[in-house]
Amino acid sequence: MSVDIDSDADAPVKPVVTRRRVLVFALVLVLLAGIAIGYTVYAVRREDDRLYGGDGTAPGGPPLSLVGAPRLLFRSTESGPGYGRLATVAAADPGGPRTVGERSCDRVYAAGGTAVCLATEGGLTRTPVALVLDANLRQVRRVELAGTPNRARVSASGRMASWTVFVYGDSYASMTFSTRTSILDTHTGELTANLEDFTTTRDGKELKSPDRNFWGVTFTADDNTFYATLSTNTTGRTYLVRGDLSARTMTVLRENVECPSLSPDGTRLVFKKKVSQSTRNPWRLHVLDLATMRETPLAETHSVDDQAIWIDDRTVGYALPTGSGAAGDVWSVPADGGGAPARLVVGGFSPAPLR
Repeated sequence: MSVDIDSDADAPVKPVVTRRRVLVFALVLVLLAGIAIGYTVYAVRREDDRLYGGDGTAPGGPPLSLVGAPRLLFRSTESGPGYGRLATVAAADPGGPRTVGERSCDRVYAAGGTAVCLATEGGLTRTPVALVLDANLRQVRRVELAGTPNRARVSASGRMASWTVFVYGDSYASMTFSTRTSILDTHTGELTANLEDFTTTRDGKELKSPDRNFWGVTFTADDNTFYATLSTNTTGRTYLVRGDLSARTMTVLRENVECPSLSPDGTRLVFKKKVSQSTRNPWRLHVLDLATMRETPLAETHSVDDQAIWIDDRTVGYALPTGSGAAGDVWSVPADGGGAPARLVVGGFSPAPLR
C-alpha cells in the first residue's frame, strides 16, 4: 500500500502577507510624518506672518539709549519687522511715532542707566538668559536662567537688578508653579541666585515651608531694602515681604499682595490683589500707602497680570493683552483711585519709564 506524501507540507510558508503589511505600515508612517512636518512648517510660517508680516515700525533711526529726554521703553508687539524688539516713545506723546532698536527681549526694565533684558537665545535648543545692559543697551553681563523669564526690575540708581523665572508652570493664577527670583549687584557682580535661601519670618517666627515661591521684587532708594511677593503652593495665599539684602532676611508684612512696585517718592506700592477665585479675572490693581497701610482700588477693572510701573508719582502703567495672541497694549490709570484707564501705546508690552 502506497501513501502519497506532499513534499511541500513541511516547507516554510513565505511571509508574503506579513512583508506587505510591514511595507504598507512603513509607507503610512512616512506619509503621516510628512503631513506632520508640512503642517508644522505651515503653522510656523503662519505665526511668523502674523507677528512679522504687518506694516509696523521697522528697526532703524537713531540707536536706542537709556539717557536723554523722558521716554517710555517697552517691548514692541505690533506686527511687523520690529516685533519683539525694544522700542521707545516720547513720554509727552506715547501714542506718537516709536523708535525701534535692534535688540530683542521677552521682558525688559530699565532705570539709572541700566537695563535688564530677559530673552531666549538659540534655535532648536533654547536658552533663557538675563542680559544686563548699559545706557547704550550694550551687554555687560549674561546670566543663564533656570526657567521661563517672567519679571524684571532695576533699582532707581541702576545698581541692583532682579528677575523672576518660572521653573515650572506658567501662570500665577495656578497653584502648581515654582519660581526662582535672583538679585544682582551690578557694581560688585555679586549674584543672589535664589531668594529662597534668605531667612523669612512672620510674626517673629521663621517660615520653613519647602514650597515657598518669591517673585516681583521692587527696590527702595538705599539699594538694600526691597519688597517682593511670597507664596506657598500649600496654602495658595500670597504675602507682601520686606527684604534686607545685606542681612539676607525677609519679613512678612501683609497678606494678598502680588507684584509690588514702589512709587518714585517711596511712599506707596502699586500691586495686584486677588479679588476672585476665577482664573480668568482674578486680580485688580490697588495702591498701598506704606505709612497707613490703607489700600485704594484703582479705576482699571480688567484683571492685570503684570508688575505695574510708576510713570510718575500720580500715574501707574501696565500692559494688557489685546486678545490677539502675543499682542498687547500699554495702559495708564491714576494712582489715587479716580479717573479712568487710558491706552498709551498700541502694540507694546513690559513698559519702563526713562526719566
